[in-house]
Amino acid sequence: MITIRLLILLAIIWLGALNGFAQNNWELKKNENGIAVYTRGIANEKLKEIRVVCELPGTTAGLISVLQNVSGHADWVYLTEKATLVKKINQYAFVYYTTTDMPWPVTDRDLVVEFSYQEIPGTKNLAIQAKSAEGYVPPKKGYVRVPYSLATWEVVPVTKDKIKIDYVFRVNPGGTIPSWLVNIAAATGPYNTFVKLREMLAEKHAGK
Repeated sequence: MITIRLLILLAIIWLGALNGFAQNNWELKKNENGIAVYTRGIANEKLKEIRVVCELPGTTAGLISVLQNVSGHADWVYLTEKATLVKKINQYAFVYYTTTDMPWPVTDRDLVVEFSYQEIPGTKNLAIQAKSAEGYVPPKKGYVRVPYSLATWEVVPVTKDKIKIDYVFRVNPGGTIPSWLVNIAAATGPYNTFVKLREMLAEKHAGK
């Protein structure tokens, strides 16, 4: 669920969506195969916020199953090296640790994420949040700890076999990474992640 391998990865590792953002501020960067990727500037920040809107095969339950399979994140989240479960809080929330393989000479990044989801009362829609967390995993040699990330998703069933995802993500990758490089690559990572997520969901739904 973020790069030229740089922060494309960070701008993707996690996924999210929020309808409350002003629509006219988003700039379309990529729109292929039913996956639209937008960016917009953040006040007082050099990096940009990323938004992905798409319809994917499957169900909300199938999506949660994929997201809860933490060790499988490396199979679909762009440039994720490894992801491991740290703590299960309850059936709706858990904490995981993930690492990303950055291209030389940029130092690899790691991140601790607190993931949670809930069904919106009176609907079958899901609200998902994945945010950076502190105190669970100490700093590790060879990695720069990502100090801040936030991904939000709104997931809406379109039919019994299709869901619509609206995902918004922002990150401070920590350390030194040229913001122009991160922003140039911002569309590629999220797009590739959602292409892979579509494949995962289609395979899971077909095997239902």
